Amino acid sequence: MSRGSSRVRPERVAEQIRIEVAEILQRELKDPRVGLATCTRVSVSGDLGVAKVYVSVLGNPEEQKSTMVALEHASGYVRRLLSQRLGLRSSPEVRFAFDPSVEYSIRLDELIEENKKRSPEDMDETEESDQSPEDSD
Repeated sequence: MSRGSSRVRPERVAEQIRIEVAEILQRELKDPRVGLATCTRVSVSGDLGVAKVYVSVLGNPEEQKSTMVALEHASGYVRRLLSQRLGLRSSPEVRFAFDPSVEYSIRLDELIEENKKRSPEDMDETEESDQSPEDSD
């Protein structure tokens, strides 16, 4: 097996795990502590022994922490389901990690929308105060 092709398999497996874990989070986990959790990405060790599953969780910090604890407790169950679905000789150990990227992008969207809603008069005043004396010619 060439060096280039040795990287393809972990990447393919990681993407398949991401798809399957997203499905599991959406449809199969019944734990009430698991809030709005989304699988954002997966990284797999070179030997396919460990899958680090990055999860974005919407909610306040307490809800996020509760969801992450519940996911850690469900990691064996998720691993068993992955084993059944992926058909790998051995299923990777599943480790969940919090991913704040979705929460961050939502906050950015909110800030952009707030800025769009500002009145045109506010914008004119800001632009006038930003202009230097040379610009007013």
